[in-house]
Amino acid sequence: MNNFVQELKWRGMVHNIMPGTEELLQRELTSAYVGIDPTADSLHIGHLVSIMMLKHFQACGHKPIALVGGATGMIGDPSMKSSERNLLDEKTLRHNQAAIREQLGKFLDFNSGSPNAAILVNNYDWMKEYTFLHFIRDIGKHITVNYMMSKDSVKKRITGDEREGMSFTEFTYQLVQGYDYLFLYKNHGCKLQMGGSDQWGNITTGTELIRRKEGGEAFALTCPLITKADGGKFGKTEQGNVWLDAKYTSPYKFYQFWLNVSDDDAQRYVKIFTMLNKETIESAIESHLKEPHKRELQKLLAKEVTEMVHGEEEYQKAVEASGILFGNSTSEALRNLDEETFLTIFEGVPQFSVSKEDLKENIVELLAVKSAVFPSKGECRKMIQGGGVSVNKEKADSADQVISPAELLNGKYILVQKGKKNYYILKAE
Repeated sequence: MNNFVQELKWRGMVHNIMPGTEELLQRELTSAYVGIDPTADSLHIGHLVSIMMLKHFQACGHKPIALVGGATGMIGDPSMKSSERNLLDEKTLRHNQAAIREQLGKFLDFNSGSPNAAILVNNYDWMKEYTFLHFIRDIGKHITVNYMMSKDSVKKRITGDEREGMSFTEFTYQLVQGYDYLFLYKNHGCKLQMGGSDQWGNITTGTELIRRKEGGEAFALTCPLITKADGGKFGKTEQGNVWLDAKYTSPYKFYQFWLNVSDDDAQRYVKIFTMLNKETIESAIESHLKEPHKRELQKLLAKEVTEMVHGEEEYQKAVEASGILFGNSTSEALRNLDEETFLTIFEGVPQFSVSKEDLKENIVELLAVKSAVFPSKGECRKMIQGGGVSVNKEKADSADQVISPAELLNGKYILVQKGKKNYYILKAE
């Protein structure tokens, strides 16, 4: 087995680690779990750090457990939050669990039958029949209020300025999460829980519960919370989260997110979000520092993550789509775009509505009369003669050119390029 802790350390993925963790993992095949919030039917890139921890854990020969927090999702974790979340019903949670399981299958081996094959569990399955009386008798008596009050996630909410304070429901969250660890320890031999640094308090409550109730030894490891170099929140854009599901964030937008990170962030992210080895990454960073304007490190990062999440075919489509706006792409590449990606690429580009009857007119009439791409016919003719007008990425070579309905992109769009950088969309209705 490879040394998991050392693998995470050089990647900058260790924040806190309980003494003895590394020795345990070097000694025996170990099970470890990460909790995943099931409040949506897709993971987003904020989940990727903990998923990559599980992926590295399995690659080092150990057994990963992905825990979907169906029960804890009904409560809401107070860590790093100033208010309670909305609670979900069971039907929604089950739907979200199935979607998350499918996405995790892109990162983890669930099906090989090997000793370290991953498993997916849902804490709702062992909490739904657990009565309140039994829980406070069996679990609550082992952890003191003083111990619970000492956690940063609790102190922040109780001593802060928030008017809402903290409900009893959220106060008990660490006990419920602690019981998850205890259950997995007893039923799956799980001896390690991992998560973000904000989870340290909840995780160590679990290790304490195992020690007090079972006399057992369990361990904890957390990674730093990922931020951007400018201090902004990682994974957030003006449009919100960057999702792993293509129906929420297109592969093109997903690719663009990684392609557009800063140089400093690219150097950190390529270690955290890819499986590339140390030599490859160090070489890529060294090359990037010599010629940062080429953004080769960002391209490598975007390639690796996009292929891992969406597959090689979608990655290639994203590269082609990027070339349409920023490079010398072909009309064929433009025609291969689906409508959503086409509109995403040219978001904010001026649009004009024309009728399909207008297509019978020549290109000058279409661009200078039926739409306002050009202020006058004369200017339009002059630019066509100078080779400065393209329609669907092909040079317009005559003022008498007519666009046929068969040339419409996705059956309704015409992309007009005036000069090198000015794009316009005509929508034929």
